[in-house]
Amino acid sequence: MIQTRAVIIRLQGKDALVESTQGGGCGNCDSENGCSSSKLSQLFCSEPRRFLVRNDADAPVGTLVQVTLPDGVLLHSALLMYILPLVLLMFGALAGAQWAHYASSSDAYSAIGGLIGLISGFVVVKFITSRRRLSSVAQPVIF
Repeated sequence: MIQTRAVIIRLQGKDALVESTQGGGCGNCDSENGCSSSKLSQLFCSEPRRFLVRNDADAPVGTLVQVTLPDGVLLHSALLMYILPLVLLMFGALAGAQWAHYASSSDAYSAIGGLIGLISGFVVVKFITSRRRLSSVAQPVIF
């Protein structure tokens, strides 16, 4: 499980808006063996990270809590977000090249097909992630 410490800022029904108290890394940033990735994340994101999570523990505002995400959810989501649009981009470019009537215009058809494939990939990812939000497995939870 992926875990981080956070403070509850606001309650919204059964959900809670939490602000992470840890840096962007794994928690080993201060040790000699750590990769110091939190320093890199602080360079690009100076605002505190806030998340809306399920509050199954019914913790009140101001409580320091542990937010967990089940194993595999982050990897699956990252693969879905990056790989699916790229695969559809390549498929669209190949399909566009096949539809070209003249050899001189195959690049334009490939570019248009790739763009259509990329946009289609983002639309499919948006649809899948909107349906996954309803699933309790893919949501971070307060324990």
